[in-house]
Amino acid sequence: MEVYIAVGRRKQSVARVRMIPGTGKVSVNGKEFLEYFKRETLLMDIRQPLEVTENTGNFDFDIRVSGGGLSGQAGATRLGIARALLVYSEDYRPSLKQNGFLTRDSREIERKKYGLAKARKRFQFSKR
Repeated sequence: MEVYIAVGRRKQSVARVRMIPGTGKVSVNGKEFLEYFKRETLLMDIRQPLEVTENTGNFDFDIRVSGGGLSGQAGATRLGIARALLVYSEDYRPSLKQNGFLTRDSREIERKKYGLAKARKRFQFSKR
């Protein structure tokens, strides 16, 4: 039995994806995929690489995700799945790349600066 492993990252989240030929069962941190990512937009986002490559029911996924929030974790999972599909077959590269699934979203949280409330938010200005 062949196992395909890949890592996806987004914001502060890291997703370790194990892809095994199977029936389409997806577990995230030991929970069912639908139970972990409750928002429909996140579920749709994660399914996209599989739909584009027409592999929706062909693989089982065991995903370990840590750090960040649900949105970042979903983005990391999507990148991990796309990379795992590439490990399985390089033939998927053109369609995955065309849809932007292989690009790591490099946007990170801007650091807080001294003298400010947050990264850019200032304290209220008082003229007198």
